[in-house]
Amino acid sequence: MNYDAQMVIQKELNSGERLIWAGAPKQGLILKGSDTFTIPFSLLWGGFAIFWEYMALTMAPKAQNAPDGFALLFPLFGIPFVVIGLYMIFGRFVYDSKKRGKTFYGLTNQRAIIVSGVFRKNVKSLNLKTMSDISLSEKANGYGSIVFGQENQMMSMFMGGGFPGMGGSTTPKFELIENAKQVYKQLIGHQKS
Repeated sequence: MNYDAQMVIQKELNSGERLIWAGAPKQGLILKGSDTFTIPFSLLWGGFAIFWEYMALTMAPKAQNAPDGFALLFPLFGIPFVVIGLYMIFGRFVYDSKKRGKTFYGLTNQRAIIVSGVFRKNVKSLNLKTMSDISLSEKANGYGSIVFGQENQMMSMFMGGGFPGMGGSTTPKFELIENAKQVYKQLIGHQKS
């Protein structure tokens, strides 16, 4: 049992509730399936935005017969696109790592608990007795995810972790946990009892 996760989840328990398992997602830089689409797209977006900004900064002041403010408008127009491009190329990996570093999972005799949040604490509680759709996806190394409900595959494939503040996938899950199959079996066992 992960000690940090155990300490965080312990604070969320109700009286009479018993902690069975506590864990956290895998830490560090992680590439996901959605990155096969997102990485090339982010490089194209960011590359074009940086090229646009460079051209706007170097060519606009030289433009003859340009209206006043033209030299300032074009470079300003490109800044948000450069920022978005840099986030898609680098920043999303940093944000995803920070988000996973502040995410903790718990399984009790009554519910599944997810504590997360980079900027503010969010607690999601799922009653074991009322959950109907629980799925497990596991890799050969034992890491995997337990998804509570139907996950929108298109949203998770193209949005991956999403942008900060946009939520990303809204389907609750124990994502990238160690010994996922063992946790899944414990969850199903307590759900039936």
